[in-house]
Amino acid sequence: MFKILTNLKSPYAREGPFVANVLTLMTGTTIAQAILIIISPILSRIYVPRDFGIFAIYTAVASVLSVISTGRYEHALMLPEKDMDAIHIATLSFILVFLLSFLTLLIVWIFNHSITEILGKPEISMWLYFIPLMVLLTGIFQTLNYWSNRIKQFKRLATSMVSKSIATALTNLGMGFGGFGVSGLIVGGIIGQGVGAGFLGFSVLRKDKEVKKQLSLKRIKSLFVEYIDYPKKSAVGALLNATSYQAEFIILTMLFNLASVGHFFFVNKIVNIPKLFVSSAIWQVFLGENSRRTKEQILNSLNHYQSTLFKMTTLPFYSSLFVASNLFVIIFGESWREAAVFLYPLIIGAHINLVVASFSLFTILNRPDADMTFNALLAMVKVLAIVLSFLLFKNILYSVVAIATVQFTLFLLLGSWNYKQLGKSSRYFSSMYLKQLLKITPYMAILAAINGFINNFPVLLTSVIALNVFHIKTMEI
Repeated sequence: MFKILTNLKSPYAREGPFVANVLTLMTGTTIAQAILIIISPILSRIYVPRDFGIFAIYTAVASVLSVISTGRYEHALMLPEKDMDAIHIATLSFILVFLLSFLTLLIVWIFNHSITEILGKPEISMWLYFIPLMVLLTGIFQTLNYWSNRIKQFKRLATSMVSKSIATALTNLGMGFGGFGVSGLIVGGIIGQGVGAGFLGFSVLRKDKEVKKQLSLKRIKSLFVEYIDYPKKSAVGALLNATSYQAEFIILTMLFNLASVGHFFFVNKIVNIPKLFVSSAIWQVFLGENSRRTKEQILNSLNHYQSTLFKMTTLPFYSSLFVASNLFVIIFGESWREAAVFLYPLIIGAHINLVVASFSLFTILNRPDADMTFNALLAMVKVLAIVLSFLLFKNILYSVVAIATVQFTLFLLLGSWNYKQLGKSSRYFSSMYLKQLLKITPYMAILAAINGFINNFPVLLTSVIALNVFHIKTMEI
């Protein structure tokens, strides 16, 4: 993985600030995510699956609302030449997030009973009132994040992410051990987001003197109109993107009990850990390298780096299928054994998601229309698959299999679409994937034989690790 990142950065070797900034953000993101991952085995023992089920629906709704809370105007902060105009846009973002949060609070207050009836979960009633606060803090954090990015305060950004994770982790642990139940997860997220936003806000007011200048309502209105495409177009795409990943939790909550939803939410979170660490970092640098290149150059870059990522990740993901269930129970506790069965379909879906999402071409090829179409299709097909599987089997396992199948199929098609846009056959990507599966077949056969004849978990786990180490050392990149 580090070889990929090193190769991606090589064109910028003489542009020290670029690489330094990427590394600073990557370091902050990695530490922040690592903190939350490290405490996961503790959280799985002090919170029950039902707590994670309530947290899943709360997080899903808050996440969908948060992406449009500022009208996406914070993305326009990077565009004006004058800092004062950017400050006016930031102020506009703050106004919009306050308005949406207040509107959300009114909706929750007036329609609380109706919402809980639709979801079929009256026990989440009181937690709905926390959603407006989370949306508000997230919108403020996002705006301050982009402002800090504009003025190149990358260390400030990295520190804020780490501070946010530490605050979240301490609250989760403290309230969890104190027996406060799901409130520890929800309040932890709110406190963490508040600490992150507070840190950035304090830094802005203390160091960025321009922020304190007189604001003009007339200029705010003018910039609102000038960048109106952000709420009209970008916000729609962002909403569809968030919905494509969060709708499944909302629909599952309506159809199954909260403990089952909690099982799925937790397993899905763990399975997607590699994507958190790898995908965004690779894509950010891949975007920088290819944003001004010809299609032929983009094709060569995509083919080289994606095939390398395939080689490095296919065996680790697929070989983990032999040990995932037992390892999951050992790490997260016996109470999660029932959830371990979700690992198998989700691991396969997560692998292709990682390999394709790390090299998305929507931005590079300037195809926001295709981005919106893909996310809308992903959301709709997931919902239909969940509902259909429920009607046929009434078992959440089949719904999880349906989700993973949809994810696998659509990301396979997206990978094919990427190459087709660059002049290759639509079968090129699927052929690349099939070749990697064939290459790992001998390794999988060895593990299947060990599993069948010896059937000893320590031996099987050692074999998986040894074969992966051998594969990486003998792999040609």
